[in-house]
Amino acid sequence: MSYNAKNYTEQGGEKTVIGGELVIEEGAKVTGLPVLENQPASTAETVEALVTDFNALLSKLKTAGIMNGDTP
Repeated sequence: MSYNAKNYTEQGGEKTVIGGELVIEEGAKVTGLPVLENQPASTAETVEALVTDFNALLSKLKTAGIMNGDTP
């Protein structure tokens, strides 16, 4: 009988594969991920201003690589 682990590190330690659930306990931190530029809280009073604020947030997500960019 053999066993295949869902989570493992390949030989040499260059790659870790998570095939199961990854639990990050309270107080832990993850490093190496992109950090977004600050998006101030919206003070929009019109739909048009809110759309502008929302689009600024989308742009920051795309620039940081958290969201794919628009396709032409």
